[in-house]
Amino acid sequence: MPFLFQTLFIVALFPITLAVLGGYLRYRQFGRFDNKQPRLQQAQMTGLGARVLAAQKNAWEALLFYAVMCLLAFISGTDLSQFSYAAALFLLSRIAHPVFYMLDMAPYRSLVFMIGWLCSFYIGIKSVADISFGS
Repeated sequence: MPFLFQTLFIVALFPITLAVLGGYLRYRQFGRFDNKQPRLQQAQMTGLGARVLAAQKNAWEALLFYAVMCLLAFISGTDLSQFSYAAALFLLSRIAHPVFYMLDMAPYRSLVFMIGWLCSFYIGIKSVADISFGS
């Protein structure tokens, strides 16, 4: 399996992992789960719990963009191994992102977000550039 897809699989686990951590922190903050109004309870979270929830939402957003760029690369028929460095850098940025979010280090969080976004964007642009339009 190309490394591009291996990273996609790994990154797909991040939102779920953050949801589990967020659930633990929500229970710790409120002493119970509000199963009738879970979104309302989540909206009332503060501190670390609120930051983990925000990191989880961002992980879903980053996953969607990266998955679309991976699909574009696959459909374009380009050599997927050329994206291994971009995929590795994306993966590292996505590992660092929730850590910086939890530590409340906004400038670093923004920096690694932009690095990850640029990696995804590079994969998409390069894939489109490599498409042969049948001359």
